[in-house]
Amino acid sequence: MTTTQPNRPDELTALRQRYSLERERRVRPDGARQYQQPVAEFGYYAADPYVDDVTERQPLHDAVDVAVVGGGFGGILAGARMRRQGMERVRIIDKGGDFGGTWYWNRYPGVHCDIESHVYLPLLDETGYVPEWKYSPGEEIRRHAMRIARKYDLYPDALFSTAVTSLTWDEASETWIVATDRGDAFHATYVVTATGTLSEPKLPGIPGIETFQGHTFHTSRWDYAYTGGTPDGGMTGLAGKRVGIVGTGATGVQVVPMLAEDAQHVYVFQRTPSSVDVRANRRTGAQDAGADRDGWARERRENFLRIVSGEPADQDLVADGWTASAGLLEKLLPSFRRENTGPDFEAAYEAADAAMMNELRARVEQTVTDPDTAEKLKPWYRYACKRPTFSDSYYPAFNRDNVSLVDTADTHGIERITEHGVVVGDETYELDCLIFATGFSVGVSGIHSGKLPVHGRGGTQLLHAWAQQGPRTLHGFTSNGFPNLIQMGSLHNASSVNFTHILDEQAVHAAALVAAAEAEGALLEPSPGAEDAWQAVLADGAPDHEWFHAECTPGYYNREGLGRPNSASAYPHGAVAFHELLRQWRKESIAEVLQTKAVL
Repeated sequence: MTTTQPNRPDELTALRQRYSLERERRVRPDGARQYQQPVAEFGYYAADPYVDDVTERQPLHDAVDVAVVGGGFGGILAGARMRRQGMERVRIIDKGGDFGGTWYWNRYPGVHCDIESHVYLPLLDETGYVPEWKYSPGEEIRRHAMRIARKYDLYPDALFSTAVTSLTWDEASETWIVATDRGDAFHATYVVTATGTLSEPKLPGIPGIETFQGHTFHTSRWDYAYTGGTPDGGMTGLAGKRVGIVGTGATGVQVVPMLAEDAQHVYVFQRTPSSVDVRANRRTGAQDAGADRDGWARERRENFLRIVSGEPADQDLVADGWTASAGLLEKLLPSFRRENTGPDFEAAYEAADAAMMNELRARVEQTVTDPDTAEKLKPWYRYACKRPTFSDSYYPAFNRDNVSLVDTADTHGIERITEHGVVVGDETYELDCLIFATGFSVGVSGIHSGKLPVHGRGGTQLLHAWAQQGPRTLHGFTSNGFPNLIQMGSLHNASSVNFTHILDEQAVHAAALVAAAEAEGALLEPSPGAEDAWQAVLADGAPDHEWFHAECTPGYYNREGLGRPNSASAYPHGAVAFHELLRQWRKESIAEVLQTKAVL
């Protein structure tokens, strides 16, 4: 998208005022507490709709080399990389009925990835697979996850429809005892936690939600038994039905056009509109992605990472909305390369941001025919305040007679739910079906939330050990007092919009750690001094973005309007630099994390 910058300072002043006004219309004093977890009476929202009957089995009390908690791409990549290092018994445990993680759960109509498939799908070079679409549908992604699992023989020891309930270090054997909700209590020499950032669905805590007498479900547990059809549409079960959908983020943007095709009427309940850029999805062949030579996928994803991390690149191989707006991601990514700061930088950044958002708002006007609806769909905030979305069918859906936008900004969201519908202001919208596209508890893993207790040396619980000084790690992977435990995720390392690339680099590092420990007959455990040194690295150059997110419209980036305090929780010099740092550390300093075993 080509941008033209505002010419006068008064234009930016007016824009700031409009952004502040729109923010105040939506901010709530309860912040993230406005959401609730699908537990107890709401537990059915998190039930697995894709497994009819969980196969009964005897509890396991055996031993494995590596236990991996989580069967999404993080866990699959950890398993694959461990296999390549020669580890024989690798057991992956997941609550879902198969591999896939987020892509196992998310099978809602219209589900696609927003990152180009040729960089998003990992191990394309290794599996010889070339994606069929520029932006893959969910089923293609899920099948690729299964393809990797088959290639690296991860199925035989996998435990599905199983949740890990505790991890306990056994001093006597110097192994971890992995306990599950199905009575398992087996030993693992190493444990890798890959529980993901999009694994716990959340529900809005709307008064009366439990009283609704129509049909209801969460988009991550789509009920095709009720709607009929497939992710490609054809939901004949919605014929003659009044359907409400709560949530207009990345999921809602994809679901609404599909619902509009099949339901009698669709009510879209919106508190804050997303920014929706051009998708331009299309089928692709090997030549489109340069997949006719060795190493093509690695080259392409490294190129994408460099551009969206603010690093120089000779050319843009992907050339899409993410790379075009890369400069505006500086406030979004905690590890975006930043070398130019100060008033001049911020002024230019704000002007470019305003130009981009002006064009996105103009796109609404150009597409949506009803002026009132178009005005309500315009995103009034800075680009990095909310997750960007991409669609060519979302805005046109509102030109249909059977789609109504219900703006809830002035009531700070839906006021209440009744037995028969949803109340906003003075109006009740009677519904046959209510769907929650309210997403996941982003970045909250079972370990960090306390749902998965981890007890290390002397029975010390991980969260208790971190209670006083905050999380303590080396590179985000290992912690003193918790030997042979490797954590994957976003804590204390680098991030990017293409998180599967980040996860694969983490998996490579995890496998290298295990290989080094195996070669030396040692335990993996950093010293407190190594943790201190890493904390200093994280703190040195940590960006000041608190002011930016404090001015943003409410969303999960800023704790629903309560702010996003500055913290040394991520590597501050970019994902590309972080990956190089890990490579050098593995060559020169990996011995510092190896400790002599007590049990010989």
